[in-house]
Amino acid sequence: MGGPGDPPEGAPEGGPGGAEDEYRSVVFDESFVRAARLQEYSAEERMADHAPAVRRRPPHRGLVRQAMILVLLIAVAFATAVYMGVRHPYDPAAAPRPAEPLRMTVIPLAPQAEVPGGTDAETLYAHSPAAQFDVGAEGIPLPAARGTAHFSDSQVVAALTTAKDYIVRSSLYPEVLTGRTAAPARALVDSDQLAQFDQSFDRPAADGRHAPTGWLVRLDPARDRLADDRIRVQGDLRVTEADPATLEVSADHTFVYALRPAGPASARVSLFTVRRAVTFRFTRDDLRTRQVQLITAYVEAGPLSCAEDSTSYLRPLLAGQTSRPGAPAGTDPYRTDSPASLCGTLAPGAQPRG
Repeated sequence: MGGPGDPPEGAPEGGPGGAEDEYRSVVFDESFVRAARLQEYSAEERMADHAPAVRRRPPHRGLVRQAMILVLLIAVAFATAVYMGVRHPYDPAAAPRPAEPLRMTVIPLAPQAEVPGGTDAETLYAHSPAAQFDVGAEGIPLPAARGTAHFSDSQVVAALTTAKDYIVRSSLYPEVLTGRTAAPARALVDSDQLAQFDQSFDRPAADGRHAPTGWLVRLDPARDRLADDRIRVQGDLRVTEADPATLEVSADHTFVYALRPAGPASARVSLFTVRRAVTFRFTRDDLRTRQVQLITAYVEAGPLSCAEDSTSYLRPLLAGQTSRPGAPAGTDPYRTDSPASLCGTLAPGAQPRG
């Protein structure tokens, strides 16, 4: 049975309050009422003639304050953007340039007489212009490094050390010199140049772009081997700021290798000289990842025969050999993409003295 105040069918489902609980979630507290934009007139006020039932309340002071703060923040942000744009305007030159293909020139130097030889490398070195050269990486000293207008001291040092690392890997590593692998040098090449690097070794071409001997010093393992791994080196490195986004390192080094023909260890030793002038480029990403972009490579090597193809391997003339008669491959002046085939003469003073 329901109570006296309950409807005959009893209290509604959901609790003793029935319909009261239905609106419990929408009960307005005092702060909500005060924040309302419309306010009902009192009974006394509504007794006046034509008085409307409600009136609009003035804006809440808190909302006005928030709006003023928002406007102030927007004004400050706009002023900061204008200031930064004036102080640091966008300079297209500051954007890094895309990696260019390596341009390479390889010039064989033919001897004028028989290639001199000896029984040991030390004696030949002592009687050659390389007598005062340093051994290995010691012949590639780093210059004093100072920051530039847009690059710090540490970034300049990073460019120089990475360039030196590439020179060492591409000119002094025995496994690279003997043609067994190019991986140590490849690991330092900028990713944008890897396709050109790989094509040079997969499909060598004497086009000034795809000669393995433009990327590194590479001997034919079927013909030559090192007689002494204490390679003599002399040269220098120079660094300049090419633009606000790029450093360039110029490397010019002469390497002298003691070689024997592949075969008996008793064969006579001769010297083979390679001069490499390489220009490296570094963006900030290259400095961060310790990679290089090779821009130009100019190589002079001898004694070589002008009639030999020096695209895939350098094939030195060894002790007792003379240059074969013949000229380098022909140059087609009607093909603008075909570089000139060059050959020089090795000066007698560049050979060991007897």
